[in-house]
Amino acid sequence: MNKIGFVLILLLASSALYAQDNKKVFVTKDANGVIVFSDSPQAGAEELNLSSRANIMAATDPTLPARKPPAKEPYTVDIAQPEDQATVRDNTGSVYVTGKIGPMFERGLRVRLLVDGQPLAEPQSNAVFILRDIERGEHKLQMELFDQQGKVIATSPVTTFYLHRTSTISAN
Repeated sequence: MNKIGFVLILLLASSALYAQDNKKVFVTKDANGVIVFSDSPQAGAEELNLSSRANIMAATDPTLPARKPPAKEPYTVDIAQPEDQATVRDNTGSVYVTGKIGPMFERGLRVRLLVDGQPLAEPQSNAVFILRDIERGEHKLQMELFDQQGKVIATSPVTTFYLHRTSTISAN
C-alpha cells in the first residue's frame, strides 16, 4: 500500500510539473476507484484547468525577533507572624516573627527586623526571628530586605502587635 501511495504522489508531482508547461491535465478513476492523472485524454476523463499559477508563498525572514529578558519583579517583604493588631500571650516575653519575601528569596539577600523602630540585630539570611524578654504592651515591627551590596530594596509595612504577660505584682 505504501508503494502505491508513493508512486501516486510521484506521478502526481511529475504530472503537475509537466502540466505547467502544457497546461493540460486529465483526471479519471480506474476500476478500483483510484484517481489517475494523465496528460493525454482518455474516455470519461475530465480536463483540469491549470491556467492559474501555483499557490506559492513568499519567503519570510527566518530570524526570530529579539527577546527582551523578562522584567524582574520588584521584591516585597511582609510580616506573616504576628499578624497586624494581634495579641500575643506569652509570660516569658517571647515572640516569634516570620516574614514573607516575594517573588523568591535568593542567595545573597539579607533581612533585618526593626522592633519599635530600632534594629534588633545585623541583617541575616532568613526571615525568621525570635524575640526574647519583650516587655508587655504595644510594639511595632518592620522588616527591611537588603541586596548583595547592602542596599535596602524592600521594606514591609509596619505591623503592630500587643504582648500580654501576667503581672509581676501579686494581689494577695
